[in-house]
Amino acid sequence: MNWMVEFSPLLPLQALYILGGIGVLLSVLLLWARTRGALLRIGALALLLLALANPSLRQEDREPLTNIAVVVMDKSASQRFAGREDAGEAVRTRLADRLSAVGDLELRWVTAPLASGGDRDGTMLFTDLSKTLADIPPDRLAGVVIVTDGQIHDVPANASDFGLEVPVHAVLTGKPDEFDRRLEIIRAPRFGIVDSVQDAEVRVVDHPSNDRNASVELTIRWGDQTEEKRRVQPGEPVTIPIRFPHAGLNIVELEAETAPGELTTANNKAVIAAEGVRENLRVLLVSGEPHAGERTWRNLLKSDAAVDLVHFTILRPPEKQDGTPINQLSLIAFPTRELFSEKLEEFDLIIFDRYHRRGVLPLLYLDNVAQYVENGGAVLVAAGQRYASPTSLFRTPLAHVLPAAPTGRLIEQPYRPAVTETGDRHPVTRGLHDGASDTPNWGRWFRLIDTESPSGDVLMKGPQDKPLLILNRIKEGRVALLLSDHAWLWARGFEGGGPYTALLRRLAHWLMKEPDLEEDVLLASGETNALTIERRSMDDTVEPVEVTLPNGEIRNVELEESGPGHWRAVLNAPDHGVYRLKSGELHAVAHVGQMNSKELSTLNATDELLQPVLAQTGGGAFWAGAKADDISLPRIAMLRSGRLMHGSDWMGFKQRDAYITRGVRLIPLFTGLLALAVLLGALSLAWFREGR
Repeated sequence: MNWMVEFSPLLPLQALYILGGIGVLLSVLLLWARTRGALLRIGALALLLLALANPSLRQEDREPLTNIAVVVMDKSASQRFAGREDAGEAVRTRLADRLSAVGDLELRWVTAPLASGGDRDGTMLFTDLSKTLADIPPDRLAGVVIVTDGQIHDVPANASDFGLEVPVHAVLTGKPDEFDRRLEIIRAPRFGIVDSVQDAEVRVVDHPSNDRNASVELTIRWGDQTEEKRRVQPGEPVTIPIRFPHAGLNIVELEAETAPGELTTANNKAVIAAEGVRENLRVLLVSGEPHAGERTWRNLLKSDAAVDLVHFTILRPPEKQDGTPINQLSLIAFPTRELFSEKLEEFDLIIFDRYHRRGVLPLLYLDNVAQYVENGGAVLVAAGQRYASPTSLFRTPLAHVLPAAPTGRLIEQPYRPAVTETGDRHPVTRGLHDGASDTPNWGRWFRLIDTESPSGDVLMKGPQDKPLLILNRIKEGRVALLLSDHAWLWARGFEGGGPYTALLRRLAHWLMKEPDLEEDVLLASGETNALTIERRSMDDTVEPVEVTLPNGEIRNVELEESGPGHWRAVLNAPDHGVYRLKSGELHAVAHVGQMNSKELSTLNATDELLQPVLAQTGGGAFWAGAKADDISLPRIAMLRSGRLMHGSDWMGFKQRDAYITRGVRLIPLFTGLLALAVLLGALSLAWFREGR
């Protein structure tokens, strides 16, 4: 039960205040004039004002509520080192016993990170705490205890921002004098042009500082398996060259040698991952004559933002004399010497679209093109009907790099292009046909140049199983031969068309050596706790993949065929870091988990990060120890008020005295006949005294 006096004025408060002021003024005047019966008059006036105030006696039936203490258990990755996890569990057990022994104190436990926050970079302990505090009434919160190593990355500048108006205490697992060595990345490129080199800057940090005269061995491993060792001084920046040998992710792994007595070697490694970006690929398209399919090639290449296109169409051969002025045929002269002699090596791909010997390109220049292919260049011949004639490109120095010789026969009949068994495995044509039927339901073509003795891979075929698309490697270069000029029918949607965009784009990028279109390649990609391994090959089987884990352990992984020419496996990878893969002569590198996570960057136990919050709330930091069997905890004290809520051997919580009101009873104190009688009696007594 709880009793109190409550007023329910019969007049507005403003009117009651005015009457009270007038009453005080009259009382002063009566006392100053020493009027007879002044005290009785003042008493009667006071009783009148009291009656207007309408006092009541309030009786409340209150149910007291318990105080709530929140204990946050830091379960982040940094707690897994040096026995801290076991020490934290020992603190949890003993702290639960001590807090449970306090009367009217309820415990709420928070495990950080929460299940939904496992992928965050760093320990976001206060973020997880705020989600729990949102469900706790502020008038019941008595205090917060954080069991941690002190490495928290979202400590607020102001405790009030998180609604912390109660003492926050920290129980620290670990020791204040721990020594650890870590590798810190100062700056690193995020991308770079393929075949270029950019500099990154790193340093080895010893905390606390060790012997400054002792150098440290730094190992640098590039993705191509090369390795370099350097001697560096702790604390001094070191410049590391980052090479970009290919497009896509390029990984460099750094590792500092282990120091005697350091806390852990988990942060002695760092990874720099940067995207290799190709400069725009330069393509030279030479059309032998205007035709319906010429614009198909031009539109396809111009639509690719990664391609710079130079296109020339030969409108009239030199031997043709029709009197038309040259300036009406072209804006500029065909720069044959500049393109095919001086700047030939600058192009990534040369396409001959229905080109044949017309005297425009001397045989010497075509010989330059053949040498260009052998030195690593790429040529695509989209053959027209003249490929089977005496003026064929095969009758030039290009013959020894072209993959098939024409027989001189044209096959002119309707047919549907089909993908061969080899084409089902090759990345250029894999997946073009869904495999629902033997013959794809594509639009028909009507011409095919007959060839013999094809060399390389026949990916597509036409009527009578004759080769339609042939790919071949010539020393360092690549050549493709498309034995029909009717691909434009698909572009126009004839009879439903076909996958011309995918086919021609893949074909061009395979010739330009895009890594994603290599037919024999080993790929790996890392997720949170898994490593996905993919292997592409033209063979029927592939050998197991040798995987080197971050801790040096080697595993052999068998791959399962997931499609023609494609094998795949997913490896459970709980250890975050760099995984190195090898299959025959192929190598790959992948990283699992977050790279250079804040959580593992600094592992020394510390109370410095939490000090601003502890100081603002009156809480304290207590070192519990690093061993589970040697834990020491302060005693618990409940205080109703106090600016400092901790001592050397005790931590304090606020006694909130919260309650729920179950019932209320109001008893009027100055109403009814009794109040009227008292008021009339006081007035009569004052009148009687004044009349004497």
